[in-house]
Amino acid sequence: MIKRAQIETKVDDPYHLSEAAQVVALGMQRGALAPIWVACFASAIEFPMAALILWFAQFASVPTNEFSAKSAEYIAIVGAGLFVATMALTNSFRISVISSALNFTARTAICLLIPVLIACDFQSDARLGSLLYNVILALLIYVLPTRLIAAYVMKWVAEAGLVSRHAVIAGNSAETTSLIRGLAQRKTNIIRPYGIFDDDDTSPDQNLGIPKIGTFKDLISFVRIAKVDMIIIALPLREEARINWLLEELKVLPVEVRLSAYTQDYNFSGAHRDRLLSALRQSFAPRRRLTKRIFDLFFASTALLILWPVLLIAAIAVRLETPGPVIFRQLRHGYNDGVIEVFKFRSMYAEMSDPQGRDVVTRGDPRVTRVGRFLRRTSIDELPQLFNVLRGNLSLVGPRPHALNAQSSKHEPFSQLVQGYSARHRLPPGITGWAQINGWRGEIDQASKLTARLDHDLFYIENWSVWLDLKILLLTPVSLVTTKSAY
Repeated sequence: MIKRAQIETKVDDPYHLSEAAQVVALGMQRGALAPIWVACFASAIEFPMAALILWFAQFASVPTNEFSAKSAEYIAIVGAGLFVATMALTNSFRISVISSALNFTARTAICLLIPVLIACDFQSDARLGSLLYNVILALLIYVLPTRLIAAYVMKWVAEAGLVSRHAVIAGNSAETTSLIRGLAQRKTNIIRPYGIFDDDDTSPDQNLGIPKIGTFKDLISFVRIAKVDMIIIALPLREEARINWLLEELKVLPVEVRLSAYTQDYNFSGAHRDRLLSALRQSFAPRRRLTKRIFDLFFASTALLILWPVLLIAAIAVRLETPGPVIFRQLRHGYNDGVIEVFKFRSMYAEMSDPQGRDVVTRGDPRVTRVGRFLRRTSIDELPQLFNVLRGNLSLVGPRPHALNAQSSKHEPFSQLVQGYSARHRLPPGITGWAQINGWRGEIDQASKLTARLDHDLFYIENWSVWLDLKILLLTPVSLVTTKSAY
């Protein structure tokens, strides 16, 4: 069972989950493979397959004395890249597509037309027929058997739950029954409901085998400790007030929130019902996580290669000025209210350090050393967090991670100063962020400053893109020069 201490370490979690909820949460600790990783794996297999087919087609259609291996390899590689890109753009790497051998084969044949037509431009008219014949031959000999194998394997993977999306249901009524039954009947379904949350004390303790494990308020605490990918609201649309209240409460969570399409208020035709669920709000989806992770690894590694002399000089300066460790470690809020250990260059006297973050650094703070003051003013003290980025518990750009017990200079807890404070944890925290480049960094001596930070953080979360991250990274050095509130 999950230890009570694990639940009580959540700063914004005043609820206590039932034993049943803790048992279900424990069973969800092992996360499943996200569908985006299936697409990535399929792309990695499809690329060399397409390149081999295109190379073979050219080799078999051109006389040996005229065949140029270098030219053929170039065409094969570029063509394979176009093929994989076309398959990805047409959503041909979805689990439902791969699970159907006929559908997957047809999409493969169609998407191969683009690189084949390009390869045809490099062949004489007399050899076009031979080229197309060899491509079709390769499809029959190699592609069709592999599609049959892929369909069998993918069906087994889906049934085994290896790529399932962990879901919980809000609401326990006839709509919930329809939802659970519809999910069970859907072919290659990857959505697995684990528990139901409902405020109605008279609702049954289980629904078609899915247990009721708490109330709506318990739902937030549950998602904090369990690996939940999706919350499905299974309430009739006539209960609009409850739905709106739920959406407002759940906005602090990073998971995807959807409205069940299996409700009596809908009258979907079969074609529309195939969509299964109507999305209300998108979260930090797996595809975005992968994109952001690649972005972080590339730019963090590049930054370390460029800035290592600065880190070395700063470490020596800290070590020579005052005794104590060079690196200061502090527990802070991470993604989904998790706890992460953040690295910084020590900027205070070792005996005056504040690992709990209870006392905000103010102007002329006697705890800060001379070197530390310069490091904090220039944000060089944050550079060791590049290693946090490589470890994966921090991002280059995102809401700044605050200490677990962060307080204003008037000793007011952040979580009490601003309503919905934990909504900023719906994205991984970052070294720099939208709030920081707009001047909101440093001391918090009034609630309006924290509100402004939160507003900027929420804007970033709702509008995240790679281009916004690039913009923030480029503007960060400028903000360090213009901002005067960091001590």
